[in-house]
Amino acid sequence: MKAVVIAGGKGTRLKPYTTAFPKPLMPIGDKPILEIIVRQLKAQNIREIVMLVGHLGELITAFFGDGSRFGVNITYSREEQPLGTVGCLSLIKQEVDDAFITINGDTLTALNFSDLIDYHKRNNAITTIALNKRRVYIDFGVVQVDGSNEVKGYAEKPTLESLVSMGVNAMSPEVLNYIEPNKYLDFPMLIHTLIAHGKKVNAFIFDGYWLDIGRPDDYEKANSEIGEIYGKLGIG
Repeated sequence: MKAVVIAGGKGTRLKPYTTAFPKPLMPIGDKPILEIIVRQLKAQNIREIVMLVGHLGELITAFFGDGSRFGVNITYSREEQPLGTVGCLSLIKQEVDDAFITINGDTLTALNFSDLIDYHKRNNAITTIALNKRRVYIDFGVVQVDGSNEVKGYAEKPTLESLVSMGVNAMSPEVLNYIEPNKYLDFPMLIHTLIAHGKKVNAFIFDGYWLDIGRPDDYEKANSEIGEIYGKLGIG
């Protein structure tokens, strides 16, 4: 199984940290986020890794090299212009011939990637999206009204629950036929396109540990929990 790590974003939500430093190299404890991901992949016996780099990508390639010091094999594809969260996958069309996983380079999760791939293959989907339940507390009274502005319901400070994308997916090589070379494309638009073409897109619901290190609050949370995070992720 091959893993594709998407590590080309500018990390604008984490500025000023990422002004001169790529987000995937931001440290969680004593290891960069991306090193944690690489160590997880190796621990799960996934040793073929493609890193898609862009912004400050030379720092990532300098840090990881060919991956041998981490016990994995790493190759790189670089986008010369921003291609979006999945447009960059057009760069690896010749490198995958079987189902593969994609992981955003700022994602920490205890998800078993092999379980995701196995589920994906069993269900014959073109793409399987890993989902996690996220609860959002609304600090206001939420009012439901109909088309004539008649009040039909009232909830005081409710907690809303939704299934959200974790930034980890399983994909079949066929999906790359729906990604045009050198065209900007984000993941939601790809999913809309696949559904419009009648392709099967599945969900894999995971209720374990997951954290997207995309905002300063989440980054600080990860560092404050580092004592337990490494154990949850199965790395030393």
